[in-house]
Amino acid sequence: MTTARILVADDQTDILQALRLLLVDAGYEADLVSSVGDVIDRVAARPYDLLLMDLNYTRDTTSGREGLDLLERVRARDAALPVVVMTGWGSIDTAVEAMRRGARSFVQKPWDDTTLVEVVQREVAEGQAARRRDARFSRDYEEARQIQRALLPSAMPSLRGCQVAARWTPAAGIGGDCYDVLRFSDTRVALSIADVVGKGLPAALLMSNLQAAVRAFATPAAEPHDVCGSVNRLLCRNIASGKFVTFCYTVIDLDQGVITYANAGHNPPLIVRADGRVDQLATTGLVLGVSSDWTYTTGTAAFHPGDRLICYTDGMTEARSAADEEFGEDRLAQMAAGSRDHSVEALADALIAAVTAWTSGPAQDDATLIVVARSV
Repeated sequence: MTTARILVADDQTDILQALRLLLVDAGYEADLVSSVGDVIDRVAARPYDLLLMDLNYTRDTTSGREGLDLLERVRARDAALPVVVMTGWGSIDTAVEAMRRGARSFVQKPWDDTTLVEVVQREVAEGQAARRRDARFSRDYEEARQIQRALLPSAMPSLRGCQVAARWTPAAGIGGDCYDVLRFSDTRVALSIADVVGKGLPAALLMSNLQAAVRAFATPAAEPHDVCGSVNRLLCRNIASGKFVTFCYTVIDLDQGVITYANAGHNPPLIVRADGRVDQLATTGLVLGVSSDWTYTTGTAAFHPGDRLICYTDGMTEARSAADEEFGEDRLAQMAAGSRDHSVEALADALIAAVTAWTSGPAQDDATLIVVARSV
């Protein structure tokens, strides 16, 4: 078993040496540093099982402010590192502030050897257990991400006179958005897009069930309302209380020049016409997973050469700027209408980039997009 390594920080040499003797006698490896800069350098250079640090250094020897600021910097670099703070000028306010900033325990000088070793043993053990849990979660999370990504189409199908592009950008590596593209023939294709309420692993698990159900029921002969009804009944038997799914299933028939669809409470897909007009595929039924006996209907819309179909999730339109303004459906439609000369790939990239620029930061929600363009 590897000996636990402890970083000890104090600006007084005699205290550092006393702590080294105590910790080594207790079976730990101790590295000693005497300045704020040394703490940051050591934490960056190698892993530790515990940081035992003074709150007062040479610049400010009474208030603990320098140590409190250091504590925040350490937590920003390694949030999992247990920190025990020590000070000879301790007070309730200082202890509370240290704990608020991430310290696990607070020890006042002069310390009791037995008590200090007990605190160190407890925090090292709990910290090591937490890191093992985090490592297992990370492995499970990565496996879930790979499984979820494998459920999505690996490539868009080849169709005569029609091009398809899709983008899937989960906010946290995995998520509740999903889409599928099912080729029935050279001139007939089905699209599905869905948004599972919630985020993370629970949403990803429900998404995988939904994806499997859609592929089971979306046969070439199935009408969109039948697909919605069958998937809904299956989900209602397995979904947790309070959960639901927005879902839209469309079939594009290029020979007939028509889109048939069923929209279960999903964001209305947009049809950008060749002349710049924008139509919507409105809702035709309740969200999935709420009522097993709900009856869905199938809607129709023309799909002519030069038209484009844009299916999306609310992570696109509900993305918020720094001023707390939504990107919005109107902005999405205007940008799509103004980019009719773009290829489907370029348009998909441009729309995702516009939303990313709008938020000026990390994704706030899962965002998924399908773009279909009819050329002949």
